[in-house]
Amino acid sequence: MGKKRLFLINGPNLNRLGKREPETYGKKSLEDVEVLVEQTASELGYAVTSFQSNHEGDLVDWIQRAEEEAEGIIINPAAYTHTSIALRDAISAISKPVVEIHISNVHERESFRHISMLAPVCSGQIVGFGIDGYRLATLGMIQKVESEGRNHS
Repeated sequence: MGKKRLFLINGPNLNRLGKREPETYGKKSLEDVEVLVEQTASELGYAVTSFQSNHEGDLVDWIQRAEEEAEGIIINPAAYTHTSIALRDAISAISKPVVEIHISNVHERESFRHISMLAPVCSGQIVGFGIDGYRLATLGMIQKVESEGRNHS
């Protein structure tokens, strides 16, 4: 049997991480984020499949794929956080845990960023720790998956 798998899903503009607003999001690239998550997960016996898209429907497709292919999802929905009922409904429709992650502290920013359409249907939310938040999200997700596995045994 292979390693358990997590999905890392990143939304719009995160392909520009490290170049776009480095004062807000830092200088690390999306590839740096993916390596961080893969290393963190691997140390605990998990594999990671990473996906980024600027298109809402593609993100929905990957959330749906997780039902069959992953133990859980770590997602940075980026700007779709505040607007996407489609992502919310996709998360609600699967049985896998989802952790929402944001690099910046969205609660210190513009008021429209204070609302997450996804948070109420996610297992947890991590904000404001820079890209290290992805490491924290990975550890939290694995803890969630492992504890749920013990509870269903």
